[in-house]
Amino acid sequence: METPEKQIVCDRKLQIEGCLFRGLTQPFPTHFHGHYVLGLVENGVRTLSCRGREWTLRPGCLMLLNPGDSHACSQREGALDYRGVNIPIEAMLALSPGPAAGTLPVFPTPVVENAPLAEQFRTFHRHLMAGGSFAAEEALLLFLSGVLEPVPAGAESAPAGPKPSHRKETEAARTFLEEHFAEGITLDQLCRCAGLSKSTLLRSFTRETGITPYRYLETLRVNAAKALLEQGVPPLEAALRTGFSDQSHFTNSFTSRIGLPPGMYCAGIHADD
Repeated sequence: METPEKQIVCDRKLQIEGCLFRGLTQPFPTHFHGHYVLGLVENGVRTLSCRGREWTLRPGCLMLLNPGDSHACSQREGALDYRGVNIPIEAMLALSPGPAAGTLPVFPTPVVENAPLAEQFRTFHRHLMAGGSFAAEEALLLFLSGVLEPVPAGAESAPAGPKPSHRKETEAARTFLEEHFAEGITLDQLCRCAGLSKSTLLRSFTRETGITPYRYLETLRVNAAKALLEQGVPPLEAALRTGFSDQSHFTNSFTSRIGLPPGMYCAGIHADD
């Protein structure tokens, strides 16, 4: 039997702990936590006992536990592959989106099966484990907006009410990103610049530009790095000069937008030099 893989990280800025388990077969007896526990099952089937009933956790299921939720978990089929996060109450209060801001949020059900939400959580978790605070915080806020503010049944056919316009504030945020993209920008800085809360900024920015603030920032960095590569600047230097935290991050971001890794792009454009 292979040894289970376990990885733990703590983002001190966000005050959130992330974990990654692969090949876990260990059962967990009835217990509870003083913090929120969010998780995504990627492989294996488990039985979760929580709130007086049993739930089946299968691949794609999200587990959402409130502080004080007594629960137990046992293996049913296959070893468990699981992405999880622990969020202190104070951190969740700061993150709560929309009308829930300033009040203690409560997840109404401990198990959710929703593919788009599962992918949002996976994106957030990958950023968290890689150490990208801005990207992780943005992705977590978007995920919580979907979990804590679900769209009511039939809302798709209801007439949409007027949405408050924050065009001026969004433009201020865009200008800040364009002028400071090479720096270590945080979501807090962007919110102070725009004069909006995090959840309002994310909604307004995405509505006005069609892209989230972090994706906008990454695009600015890739475009600037591309221009430097065309001038003959080596990839590593281009990455550092445009705000990327490391070569791997730069390569992944560049490739996802340009279609080629930086080295291959350089080789192609300077082939006749």
